[in-house]
Amino acid sequence: MRAKFGQWQLKLWQSRLGWKLMASYLIVILVGVLTLAMAAESVVPSTFDRHMVDMSQMMMGGQMAGGDLNQMELDLFSSYRAAFTEALTLAATAALISAIIVSFLVSQRVVTPVQRLMLASRRIAAGQYGDRVDVVGDDELGELGRSFNQMAEALNRTEMMRRDLIANVTHELRTPLTSIKGYMEGLVDGVLPATPDTFQQIYREADRLQRLVNDLQELSRVEANAVELHRQPLDPGNIIRQTADRLKPQFESKQVSLILDIPPALPRIWADEDRMSQILVNLMGNALQYTPAGGRVTVSAAQTDRMVTFSITDTGIGIPVEHLAHLFTRFYRVDKSRSRAGGGSGIGLTIARHLVEAHGGEIRAHSDGTGKGSTFRFTIPVYHN
Repeated sequence: MRAKFGQWQLKLWQSRLGWKLMASYLIVILVGVLTLAMAAESVVPSTFDRHMVDMSQMMMGGQMAGGDLNQMELDLFSSYRAAFTEALTLAATAALISAIIVSFLVSQRVVTPVQRLMLASRRIAAGQYGDRVDVVGDDELGELGRSFNQMAEALNRTEMMRRDLIANVTHELRTPLTSIKGYMEGLVDGVLPATPDTFQQIYREADRLQRLVNDLQELSRVEANAVELHRQPLDPGNIIRQTADRLKPQFESKQVSLILDIPPALPRIWADEDRMSQILVNLMGNALQYTPAGGRVTVSAAQTDRMVTFSITDTGIGIPVEHLAHLFTRFYRVDKSRSRAGGGSGIGLTIARHLVEAHGGEIRAHSDGTGKGSTFRFTIPVYHN
């Protein structure tokens, strides 16, 4: 118990706010003592003189017959005690009033910022994410104010992304639904022929809706840490080649070269095969999306300490430097004017980040700027027997 109390005292002394509270208590005590001393100094003499005059009048009036010395001492002591009690009462009252005033003024320096934080938190809870508090000082209350403002800024960004998501999803749902409705109305009215091409167009629009719903569902699961990983030793080269075979028709259709650079002696990784394929599909698909015809996408792997590093490099349109830090943020898109079909909803990269981190790895992006291509790298732990 003594050790815990000592640690608490040490933290209090090391705390700047603790110093301020300690100083405020000392100020209140000092003001009270000074007020008490000053009041006593000014009140005691006059009060004592008044009582002495009363006692002298009693003696001169013959109320102390026989000049009884003992009675005189008792009267003197009684007068002194009455004078002291009266002076002490007045001085203590003055000291109490002074201490209350000083305590109120000092406590306001602490209470006022807390009250502002409380009111601001209520406004934030009510959805007013643009609200901020004034930060004064460098103590714990100042740090708390700065942390609160950072939290409010993060909530504001999340709210803006949520609104953008609703707008994007609404637009992207409306477009295929309108197309499907138009095709069906054409078929019903006999304007469109019931040919395989017409049904293929309807199927593509329905498939587009299905992909969006699947992405949103998957995002919800990975952000809730509800994804189960069925890990096993895997050959990273085989995973890359299998994913490349799946995406090869898309690369050929867009006339983008797909190059694999896989060393022959890579160690096995400890990962979930389906999730690894999902990560590579998202990243390779993203590279294909932003690489024009005639460009190339290179997928490579290399061992780094106890990790295998996967790299997806493209010669596409590149990424402005100021956007690199936000690429893996959910619903974030560099070009907000792009539709899902042309640039995605900012979901795939977020899913890839969560899946990589669930494996115990890291993911990052690099680009030298617009028109200079980009590189996405992520790491997966090596399997150990």
